[in-house]
Amino acid sequence: MKRLILATGNAHKAEEFARMFTQAGLPCEVASARSVGGMPIVEEISGTFSGNARLKANALKLLAPPGTWVLADDSGLSCDALGGAPGVDSAIYAGPRATDAENRTKLLGALAGVPSARRTARFTCHLVLLGPNHEEAEFTGHCEGSILEAEHGSGGFGYDNLFVPAGYTQTFGELPAATKDELSHRAKAFAALATWLRLA
Repeated sequence: MKRLILATGNAHKAEEFARMFTQAGLPCEVASARSVGGMPIVEEISGTFSGNARLKANALKLLAPPGTWVLADDSGLSCDALGGAPGVDSAIYAGPRATDAENRTKLLGALAGVPSARRTARFTCHLVLLGPNHEEAEFTGHCEGSILEAEHGSGGFGYDNLFVPAGYTQTFGELPAATKDELSHRAKAFAALATWLRLA
């Protein structure tokens, strides 16, 4: 059984990944970065989701015990009407210590007056997996949708209660977690990861 450590200090992300590993029935023992003393501080300066995920994976790999796999994720929301913002700055859109609520408020302000037809957006998730014997793999997932003019629902985290996935009328904050786990950018990247792990 592989032992895998998630390179995130975000409890919501860790919970979501743990749920997906369980649902996929993968033979992995999954732990959070807390199991090795916590996620080290990483300056996410690469400018890309893939680059930031690799920075986090490399940082945690230095702390991981021998024989351990490390999985890092960098995710974000890109709005077409804002030229791709908030993008890689999604978690700090309203400032370095911004809360999810503050980030959502800033996004709604930035999109004020933008008609619904132009409020298209997508979530992106990029995963970097590092193995104990120098194995490396990367996986990307996207979820297309649009941004509402007000928050709906109390589930999820981040921008979930503003984002309606394409083909649906409810936000990720309103949809059941099981539905989000099928549709989300993270779920799509994870599906590719799961296929790779089954063959590894």
